[in-house]
Amino acid sequence: MRFAQYNAWANARLYDASTALSDFERKRDVKAYFRSLHGTLNHLLVADRIWLRRITGDGPAPKRLDETVFEQFPELREAREAEDRRIIDFVSGLDEPDFERVIEYGNTRGETHALPLQVILAHLFNHQTHHRGQATHILRQLGVAEPPALDLLYFALPTG
Repeated sequence: MRFAQYNAWANARLYDASTALSDFERKRDVKAYFRSLHGTLNHLLVADRIWLRRITGDGPAPKRLDETVFEQFPELREAREAEDRRIIDFVSGLDEPDFERVIEYGNTRGETHALPLQVILAHLFNHQTHHRGQATHILRQLGVAEPPALDLLYFALPTG
């Protein structure tokens, strides 16, 4: 549960920092893996939606990892917040044996795999952290002087 809550906290801080930029700057191609900050934020939402669909059978199922689901930042942020609540709700409903349950899924290349839910959730949260790091670097490139600290330790502090 801690990682689900941390994930929402870190995403909120990242989106808060992103409001310092214009729409043009957020969408500017900075040669990042998903081209721009907006592309990176869209990818994070897409990936979470894909994984939640795989493990719950519910919700949107984007077809491509680089799909732009929202062109406008306010709508993207609203969807991110809703997806973070969805993740928290899902994880909070799990019992210890649920984490061992094996999930069979097909990836975006059409390959079939099976992994325990605990491994999938670890990947989901680790994937978020990976791309938030990229997004923080993009913020810095675009002139946000001090992107927010997103370390788990800051979340865990009483003032986090």
